[in-house]
Amino acid sequence: MTDAAMSEGESRSRLAWRCRRGTQELDLLLLGWLARCFESASTQERAAFAALLELPDPELADCLLGARAADASLAAVVAAIRPAAEPSAAPSI
Repeated sequence: MTDAAMSEGESRSRLAWRCRRGTQELDLLLLGWLARCFESASTQERAAFAALLELPDPELADCLLGARAADASLAAVVAAIRPAAEPSAAPSI
């Protein structure tokens, strides 16, 4: 494994740990982005995701669920996460 691949794997693991917020809703949204988007995300998008994880849980939930506008620097990553929070994105039973 190259140093870059090891560093990316370590980074992904650390982000996955930070995605565990204590509420299932936030965990699913954040871990979902990590699974779907991390590999293809630019360095800037990964940095924005890491910055998003710095927000306290109530502010993070408000941003992701649309109750509060995200900062401009976080808007793109929030927009990528937000469709998973839409009721139409939920699988039908």
